[in-house]
Amino acid sequence: MTDRKDEIAGNLARVEERIAAACAAAGRSRDEVTLIVVTKTYPAADVRVLAELGVRHVAENRDQEAAPKAAECSDLPLTWHFVGQLQTNKVRSVVGYADVVQSVDRPRLVVALSKEAVRAGREVGCLIQVALDAGESGRGERGGVAPEGIGELADLVARSEGLRLDGLMTVAPLTGQYAGRQRAAFDRLMDLSTDLRRDHPAATMVSAGMSADLEHAVAAGATHVRVGTAVLGVRPRLG
Repeated sequence: MTDRKDEIAGNLARVEERIAAACAAAGRSRDEVTLIVVTKTYPAADVRVLAELGVRHVAENRDQEAAPKAAECSDLPLTWHFVGQLQTNKVRSVVGYADVVQSVDRPRLVVALSKEAVRAGREVGCLIQVALDAGESGRGERGGVAPEGIGELADLVARSEGLRLDGLMTVAPLTGQYAGRQRAAFDRLMDLSTDLRRDHPAATMVSAGMSADLEHAVAAGATHVRVGTAVLGVRPRLG
């Protein structure tokens, strides 16, 4: 465990250096950017190590893995983010541990989240997941709503009991006009955030950037970056 803690600590320090350098280059204060460590496929023991090292935000994308892990780590001072595509039949479980759902992309999901948040007596933060590669279907390959659908969905979240509209999230597209153009994609997300905040001033969170492209996200103005492999190493393969 000591070796693993040393490994994670070293990786975390390097990621912190990258974030600090990106903030300095962008003329931003380091405290403007929150690191979320994506712990999917990694054991609860790693989550405990992260908490010992001062990490306060972790993210998961599959409920069947996240629910038992969150329960095992319920004594830790962590904010749990759900970042995967979320089916409505998993909402009750996810609301049990997730403080923020970053992948809100359709009205039916908003209704389900509101119902379960009220039932559980919790307030759940919501980010609208934006699909910058949305085609004629209005959705992206990795989920998300097309930019023109943000306003209507945001209004629904804002008026739904038990939910709090926190802002926007995106994943850099693999196809379409932004493929390979992460900075342009994140700049577009920031423009959409500016539009959103005209009607919802408190929705200031912008979640963008991962291990490979966090610098582009920080340069564009992201408030949160989601980093997994750069902190925890190459993911174990799921059997």
